Amino acid sequence: MTRKAIGKQLTYLRRDLDAVDGKLSLGKPLTMRQMERLDTIRAIYGQQKYVYDNRTHSVPDRIVSVSRPFIRPIVRGKAGKPVEFGAKLDISVVDGWTRLECCSFDAYNEDGNLKEMAERFRDREGHCHSRIRADKICRNRENLSYCKEHGIRLSGPALGRPRMGETRNKAQDSRDECERVEGERRFSMVKRKSVMGLVTAKLRETAAHVLAVFVLVLNLRKIQRALLRLLTYLLAIFFPKEKSPIVQ
Repeated sequence: MTRKAIGKQLTYLRRDLDAVDGKLSLGKPLTMRQMERLDTIRAIYGQQKYVYDNRTHSVPDRIVSVSRPFIRPIVRGKAGKPVEFGAKLDISVVDGWTRLECCSFDAYNEDGNLKEMAERFRDREGHCHSRIRADKICRNRENLSYCKEHGIRLSGPALGRPRMGETRNKAQDSRDECERVEGERRFSMVKRKSVMGLVTAKLRETAAHVLAVFVLVLNLRKIQRALLRLLTYLLAIFFPKEKSPIVQ
């Protein structure tokens, strides 16, 4: 019954598109935005027709939004939200400063970006990382081999089963995990303080710039806190007996 209903809806949509093409052939003008929306609808029709004809449930670069056709479904596997829609970001935190390393609206495996991020750091600073605290997904053979070659300690246990008699430095593992969580904390902070999870920009470039501004705000927050600490210190020196007006 569902397949029959989908077939009828595709037929109706094809009829409407043919009617629009007939009007366009008579010289009826459309604005640039209307043409872009029409092209998106044509692409959606083509994808759904492919799914219907081939009896499949997936199609490459599936469009899930008419107003934002650049957004792709991203399977996250979270409880209650198995699929999310939006951008995937990779950030790095070095000495408290946050850098946007990758921003993409396509689903990708972030473990492939570790090597590129490490090389960009080497080009900026002139030396390699001494330690990298990353998610477990980044601990694949290729990344481990790269880190070992360049003298980088990648946090986390080795691949495979633990060796006989192997002991882990639990204190070091705990410090690495705390430092790794700092990156996750940045995402949580920018979502709570700057509504990063409510980006409504309709263009790919605009949405990407909005996300970059959120990362910029994180660094401005760090500068603000440093200035407040400096001001509090100076007030304590010049007015030692007076209560500082700045509340910690």
